[in-house]
Amino acid sequence: MSPDHPAAPRPAGRLSRRRLLAASALAAAASFGVGSHPTPARADDSDDAAYQRAFDEALAADQNVRRHTVPGREFLYRPRQLLAADTDAQRVTAWLRTRGYAVAPESRFAGVTQLLFDRETEVPAVVTKLRAPEQWPGQPVPAVQPHHVLLGLGNIMGNPNSPPTAVAALPPPDPTRLGEGAGVTVGICDTGIWRLAGSYHPQWLGGAYVPEVDDEDPLYVHTDVLAPQGGHGTFVAGVVRQAAPGVRVDPEQALNATGVGDEASVVAAMSRLAPAVSVINLSLGGFTQDDQPSLPLANAVAALPTATAVVAAAGNAGTSRRVWPAALARVVAVAAVRQGSGGVVPAAYSGYGPWVDACAVGARDSTYVEGRLPLAGRPTRVFHGFAAWVGTSFATAHVSGRLAALMTAGGLSADAARLALLAAPRWHPDYGVLVP
Repeated sequence: MSPDHPAAPRPAGRLSRRRLLAASALAAAASFGVGSHPTPARADDSDDAAYQRAFDEALAADQNVRRHTVPGREFLYRPRQLLAADTDAQRVTAWLRTRGYAVAPESRFAGVTQLLFDRETEVPAVVTKLRAPEQWPGQPVPAVQPHHVLLGLGNIMGNPNSPPTAVAALPPPDPTRLGEGAGVTVGICDTGIWRLAGSYHPQWLGGAYVPEVDDEDPLYVHTDVLAPQGGHGTFVAGVVRQAAPGVRVDPEQALNATGVGDEASVVAAMSRLAPAVSVINLSLGGFTQDDQPSLPLANAVAALPTATAVVAAAGNAGTSRRVWPAALARVVAVAAVRQGSGGVVPAAYSGYGPWVDACAVGARDSTYVEGRLPLAGRPTRVFHGFAAWVGTSFATAHVSGRLAALMTAGGLSADAARLALLAAPRWHPDYGVLVP
């Protein structure tokens, strides 16, 4: 994991994150009935390092990913691509061409125009110039950005450093809870879903979604060898269903099996969600240039029906730096907590800050896939349909499910459930409302 721990100013009188991490939150824990498994025993550090190397190597081999590596300002982006607001695309194109850049419109999505350079270009440096007011005397500064990869340094996906761990099968759903979330559909934009998920997990996922070929998670590098994030979407779906056993899900593929996507792929996945979807789960995200909001994601969220709720992960980089789309005002940003010896405490890997709206336990057991995860120099991990995994991805999925349960319990729209959830007292200013 790349270090990304900039110091964050703290208002007077606020418990420091260091103290909060070190102490048990006894007052909160007294009323916090965690319906999940305790944090699994930590994997051997060598396993963690081998897993992170495997992820880093897969990312480095991806010719469609570039890294901006300025400390504290890291982000990932697509090479040769620049995004400009549709209203600014023409003058941005003219500005670039007068300065010798060969660039042409490639496509449009979510209110932005994708401009493609004819050769490798230092896109972040071009964006910095375009955002400089002195370049636009007497004119508004155009809205421009790189085409961000939604992953983020520090592995934003379902684990901070550690691989998933095989566990025993989940017990069947509690029949007394089958009304929780009934009639509600949660859209899951992720790696997709295992082709056999419904038949392998009939009690948890069978009949819970409509199988479609373009929703399938590719899962494997070859034969039964899992890609670093293969099965992530299937795991997330199981967490949502555990939080609300009556809910339906609509899985859409926004990320590949390595866990890599971008703003265009996430917007496209959101656009494919069924009209019945009222809660959208985004267990993904990324950092952006200058920490500015993602233009296409902001536009896509703003275009949703007003009654729709969006829930997104605060990230696993252990920093207060904003992650998008979680940090958008309308989105419920979810951090992770864990069970400490005396109660619930923040998870050290979790994103945090006043922009975070809610938190939940990040260590979960859930529905998974069949396959092998070899780690260089370490024993191969073998999975038979169930796993334990840790991260804000799974805290996010739990919150999405509990929102659905709140909708059915109170006869609320998704947005009304969101407002009701966030009306509770904040557990901590940097972690939001605690969601049991």
